[in-house]
Amino acid sequence: MQATPIAFRPQTTPHPESASWSVDEIETLLGLPFMELVFRAAEIHRQFFDPCKVQLSTLISIKTGGCSEDCGYCPQSAHHDTPVPNQPMLTVDEVVAAARVAKANGAGRFCMGAAWRGPKDADLQQTLRMVSEVKALGLETCATFGMLRDGQAEQLKGAGLDYYNHNLDTAPDKYADIVQTRDYEDRLDTLGKVRAAGLSVCCGGIVGMNETRRDRAGLIAQLANLDPQPESVPINQLVKVVGTPLADAGVMDWTEFVRTIAVARIAMPRSYVRLSAGRREMDEATQALCFLAGANSIFYGDKLLTTGNPDVVADQALLQKLDLSAL
Repeated sequence: MQATPIAFRPQTTPHPESASWSVDEIETLLGLPFMELVFRAAEIHRQFFDPCKVQLSTLISIKTGGCSEDCGYCPQSAHHDTPVPNQPMLTVDEVVAAARVAKANGAGRFCMGAAWRGPKDADLQQTLRMVSEVKALGLETCATFGMLRDGQAEQLKGAGLDYYNHNLDTAPDKYADIVQTRDYEDRLDTLGKVRAAGLSVCCGGIVGMNETRRDRAGLIAQLANLDPQPESVPINQLVKVVGTPLADAGVMDWTEFVRTIAVARIAMPRSYVRLSAGRREMDEATQALCFLAGANSIFYGDKLLTTGNPDVVADQALLQKLDLSAL
């Protein structure tokens, strides 16, 4: 028997990104027949973006391991016994050299991450130099340094930072199952500081952490109801690392990941929706469906903070096959 398409808010809403989304509405979208959902997401994508263009970002860990947070997915947590070694902060010259390579390979944005609960003032001074010198190369700059204290976002903005990444990770009701060392409100507080400083927001989450479809709906609703919506929305698929509490998480079907991308596109039509962690474990066909469903940004380079990523040559070959080009 042929499934009957489920009605949802019109994709021709003049300013859909300003609408308020309920968890029920998002869950209904996630439950649409797969082909119908991808089609509708693709239609909306074409209203706001060139479907043949992809934004390329490169991510580097400037300080690895030893983080005091206990995030259940993270191999950099000091609470977990993982294969990831602690490494001191890179020098400014090392970061700038990596940024030059990223730009030569076609990346337009350079993202710097550090395993901190939040940066100390002494740490921040060195990162400000990194941001300034990377910006001078003509790249967009992004940083993810954990929770920010008053005034730190303004300092980053003054150094030339364009985006600050601070993910919500999962739905509010699921959050305590994943992280115990900080609250959901702490995340929202840092996002408020970032917006107040005039920085663009990069904010997404992780799927595949034994969450339900309703949990995924709760995450997307939270992201879509941020005002304004995030300019960049990374959707990560859990990369399971031995020693983390989520190392034995169940396998999420690939169709659920594509559905998540499609609904993120529908609910946040003006945002860049990024295929982030976990892409190395996806075959090319799954990635192609994600691009069709509205993904238009990827992390580009053979390593993320600590986990693997498709190498540059493989990504260039895939983009060529799909007739996609860099923004």
